[in-house]
Amino acid sequence: MKIGIVCYPTFGGSGVVATELGKALSKKGNEIHFITYSLPARLNIFSDNLFYHEVSVTNYPLFHFPPYETSLTSKLVEIVKFEKLDLLHVHYAIPHASSALLAKDILLTMGIKIPVITTLHGTDITLVGSDPSCKPVINYSINNSDGVTSVSESLKNDTIKLFDIKKDIKVIPNFIDHNIFNKLKKNIYRERYCKNGEKLIIHTSNFRKVKRIQDVVNIFCKIKKTIPSKLIMIGDGPERANIESLTRTLCSLKDVIFIGKIPDVENVLSDADLFLLTSEKESFGLSALEAMASSVPVVSSDAGGLPELISNGKSGFVCKIGDIDDMVEKSLYILNDDNLSNFKDESFNRSKDFNINLILPRYIDYYNKIINDAN
Repeated sequence: MKIGIVCYPTFGGSGVVATELGKALSKKGNEIHFITYSLPARLNIFSDNLFYHEVSVTNYPLFHFPPYETSLTSKLVEIVKFEKLDLLHVHYAIPHASSALLAKDILLTMGIKIPVITTLHGTDITLVGSDPSCKPVINYSINNSDGVTSVSESLKNDTIKLFDIKKDIKVIPNFIDHNIFNKLKKNIYRERYCKNGEKLIIHTSNFRKVKRIQDVVNIFCKIKKTIPSKLIMIGDGPERANIESLTRTLCSLKDVIFIGKIPDVENVLSDADLFLLTSEKESFGLSALEAMASSVPVVSSDAGGLPELISNGKSGFVCKIGDIDDMVEKSLYILNDDNLSNFKDESFNRSKDFNINLILPRYIDYYNKIINDAN
């Protein structure tokens, strides 16, 4: 198959999943064309059947904002036409799905049919979708896509509640490549910051309010009173400065280490003891799956798809959003030396259910179905 993949090229979950999916498809002999405004963060390999097409945007004095959607649509028409693609798979509803559908209509006037699959990742539904200025476009984009997938049952249900959905939504969860996350690596962060045998706790996110990162700091400070520990914060975003100020007040920047965005999160997760994820919205929880694939148990909120991912009491614990005391209690239970090893083993075992080798065939089967139905 010749597949065009449209995604955001950032470190966010949707971009990571789209990129890793494309790379895996290319290894199976499919020709993959990434179409976005900059090189995807995880697109670190190239081959004879893996391509990147940049969407360039020219801003004219007439416009207050660069017309990205128009530029993306034109690029999609160009790539589908000249590369003879079989399918467009767009990740995130706005503006990718709406641009793909407009490109589909334009191509039809040229006698070219191109089916479009839209994958819903979360904030395009729960945050952007709740904006009245976006809602009609998202509703139209979902209902007029040839195929629609969601990364969790929770997100599928939210979509049906928020929109007037006529289209069947197929749930295909996110996945992990264990070849990346199950390699034994020397964790330089543990060696550097846990020299006295402290437990190593990790959090990673885009540092937005929805992630409730202040809860992470509060939980850690209470854990540290009982068990000597260090907390590494991976990522960056609008709340980072506030969280660093909070950390200075409650704990110490010697115990909480901010390392920003990194391309190789698996190196930090390796040999860690606990992963904290306290979000109030989390459609799937890819960062939690990455931790579990590194044999790191997770204590999380019960937001969105996290209860579908984490085996409560086995690979970690799922607690009520904002229930800091319960999260502290569950964290201390996991970090107890009598329990930690078993939780680590169960975390890795649970992550196997989301191995890319199990999820990839589901996408391929769905692609074939949509292509056949379109013809």
